[in-house]
Amino acid sequence: MTQLPRSAPQFYTVAEVAELTRVSRMTVYRMVHSGDLPAVRVGNSYRVPKSAVDELLGAFEAPEDQRAAGE
Repeated sequence: MTQLPRSAPQFYTVAEVAELTRVSRMTVYRMVHSGDLPAVRVGNSYRVPKSAVDELLGAFEAPEDQRAAGE
């Protein structure tokens, strides 16, 4: 089996995204179907790019200046 280069896109399953974001799988499916979370359909399942999950999680982090101020 050939190895993919490190620059190859990485993907998460819907269940993995749900676990990482601490929401239900149904919530992730709703986000995918509404277009809020990009995904690729593979057969009967979806795969979500790691970059999209990183962006989603980053949207919930407080900016550095707010964390430093203790807000």
